[in-house]
Amino acid sequence: MGFKMGIVGLPNVGKSTLFNALTRTAAAQAANFPFCTIEPNVGEVNVPDQRLETLAEIAGSKQIIPTRMTFVDIAGLVKGASQGEGLGNQFLANIREVDAIAHVLRCFEDGDVTHVEGRVDPVADAEVIETELMLADLESIEKRRAGLVRKLKGNDKEAVQQDRLLSEAQAMLEEGKPARLVEVSEDDVKAWKGLQLLTTKPILYVCNVDEGSAAEGNAFSAKVEAMAAEQGAASVVISAQIEEEISQLDAEEAVEFLEELGLAEAGLARLIRAGYELLHLETYFTVGPKEARAWTIKTGTSAPKAAGVIHGDFEKGFIRAETIAYDDFVACNGEQGAKEAGKMRAEGKAYVVKDGDVLHFLFNT
Repeated sequence: MGFKMGIVGLPNVGKSTLFNALTRTAAAQAANFPFCTIEPNVGEVNVPDQRLETLAEIAGSKQIIPTRMTFVDIAGLVKGASQGEGLGNQFLANIREVDAIAHVLRCFEDGDVTHVEGRVDPVADAEVIETELMLADLESIEKRRAGLVRKLKGNDKEAVQQDRLLSEAQAMLEEGKPARLVEVSEDDVKAWKGLQLLTTKPILYVCNVDEGSAAEGNAFSAKVEAMAAEQGAASVVISAQIEEEISQLDAEEAVEFLEELGLAEAGLARLIRAGYELLHLETYFTVGPKEARAWTIKTGTSAPKAAGVIHGDFEKGFIRAETIAYDDFVACNGEQGAKEAGKMRAEGKAYVVKDGDVLHFLFNT
């Protein structure tokens, strides 16, 4: 599995430019007016991971299959969206379907690109969208709690739990804070997720800077980083313009272009890595002569659950996982060398898969 990240932001902050660059398509028309993206465009990209290339080379794999990440470019939001202004209702419906939100903030000056509010203030932009999401959640909570009254009179257990969680979320929102700040017990996690509140989505602030600020950021992005740190959120600096230029180059040209700009890697890699950290994701590998493949799992996933990502039968009939750490696989020049060096381990159902593990699953059919 990969994960689905919604790209959101006010109109004309560079959302569609970034989406086009990341997915190397022209599916989302980037134009200098609000709402040029009306339907949520969806694009899948390979997750860059040099480890996969290394493993394939060592094993002589004929095919390399990276894991995938889905980007959803969602229509621009404006103040009043929670009341249906602009494309608000559609925006709010689309955002419920993503795992995380990449909130693109304009951190550049450009007289040719009009800001919908007539000024450049990324922190204020972030507050506009956060406020609209909170207002939408409050409205949703009030309707849901009203709908639970009859079941609560009958002391329905699920209704009691749901109403309690909605009440906690409402109290947090009424303090002007997003619902993701509510502390949820392990027993309530499933029910909490089922509420599908917009402000429970993890947020990654994407600072869209000018080309000259791509390496170090600028005063605008510094303010966003401070805001993110205060919220316990994540932030990443990217130049959508640079990403768009890179998307038109071949691999060799892209490396040279990045070096000229003083960048070690493309923004896509930084964005995905930040997204993985945000959602507590990691990667394991399966490697052989036929293919080298990357698989995405949640941090803390047990070996049987990791096997289930490949196929449900692998999880049901799980016997054990033959496991080699990535560093050992490389140092021993492959599976056979790792076996001979005693670096291959047989792990059972209780084993928690680690990032970079090279796994071979044995299972009953």
